[in-house]
Formats: sequence, structure tokens, C-alpha cells
Amino acid sequence: MPNLDKSLIAGLPPFQKLSADEMEFVLSHARSARYSRDSAIFSQGELAQSFFLLLSGYVRVVRTSPEGDQVVVRYINEGELLGIAIAMGTPTYPATAVAAVDCIVLIWPNAIWPQMQERLPSFCTSTYRTIGTRLQETHDRILEISNEQVEQRVARALLRLVQQAGRKSKDGIAIDFPISRQDIAEMTGTTLHSVSRLLSGWEDEGIVRNGRQKVIITDQPQLTLIAENRRTRRKA
Repeated sequence: MPNLDKSLIAGLPPFQKLSADEMEFVLSHARSARYSRDSAIFSQGELAQSFFLLLSGYVRVVRTSPEGDQVVVRYINEGELLGIAIAMGTPTYPATAVAAVDCIVLIWPNAIWPQMQERLPSFCTSTYRTIGTRLQETHDRILEISNEQVEQRVARALLRLVQQAGRKSKDGIAIDFPISRQDIAEMTGTTLHSVSRLLSGWEDEGIVRNGRQKVIITDQPQLTLIAENRRTRRKA
């Protein structure tokens, strides 16, 4: 396998403080892989033998309850680590990672983790910071589901997606990967019917535009008011 170039990871948050030699060490133990849209990079409950870095694309992280209900936990951006069960001290992956679009990832075997801990303290610090941030996000989501109305939760979810993967278009700000109404329902702890009703109503009001697995935010200030429960209903 050809050597991976340092430019692949230079400047990415987990590797920002590494020297050229340290980056070479990191890449010498990595391999790259492509995953087509909707394919699983790893699955919930699978023995965790590797950890990953997303180089290109977006990844949807999905957790399934014992009853079979699915929750979209988060979306992973380019440059982020995923599948870091080894850093969490768990033997299996706690969720399934699905390529939201065609993706390229770097993959390391878990066996190299002790050496990375010893030789690359800044990388490990960044990894544990990522875990802490995601735990806080999970706690925030639980509070939202417990305390907020459905329309607030859906509005907040769309605003998070815009912040994470918004792309300006002639109609507004498009979420830059395919996302279905079912995905949004699973992100917000609500039903497909409720999400469909809200998005249809917001489209009538000029707040969003909907397409097949596509959402464009056309009035972000109004959506923000909904998320913050400060909305004044528009007159017909």
C-alpha cells in the first residue's frame, strides 16, 4: 500500500500539534477506505477492532434501542474521529456509523492505541475532548426532548445541521447532504408525521423549502425564533 501523504491530516484538529515525524508515525499505521452512500462503516454491538477519521463526506451515527427504535445521534463532519470505542473503554461500538454520502476514511487498528497514547499526548487529549463534547451534546439533546415542544426541537435540529453542513444556494442555505424527514424525526425524538406536518407548514410560510431528502432554510431568523420559542405568528 502506498504511503499516505501528511497533507491528508495536517491541520485537522486531532493532529494540529503533531510534528512531521509524529504525523508520519500516525500515517504509517493507517489505511484508507471508501464507503458508498448508505453503507455501514461499523455497526452497533460489533467488536471494536479499529478507530477512524473521516477525510471526506458526512457520516450519520445511529443508535438502535432494544425495542428496535432508531435514534440519529449525530452527524460526523470531515476531519472528525469516529468509532473511538477504544478511548471510551468499551469493547464494542455503541452505535452504527452510516455513510450519508460517499465517504473516504482513515482506519487504524485498536492495537496501535497504546503507542499513540504514549507517543502522541496531544492527539489523545484531543480525542478525550471530543468524547467530552459529544457527551455534553447528548445531555443537551436529552434536555431538549424532555423540556421543549416538538417544533422547537425540529427547528434546533435544522439549525445545528445548517451550522454543521450549510451551503449557500440561490434559495437559501441548503443542508449539504441527503436527509430525510425520518432522519429528522429520529434526531428529535418525534414522529415522521409530526416532522412532515411541521416542514410542510414552514414551507407554506416561506421558512424552509423541502425536496426529496433535501431541506433548504429560506428564513433562518424566523427558524431561530421558533427554536427559542420567541416566535410571533405571521398573519395570513
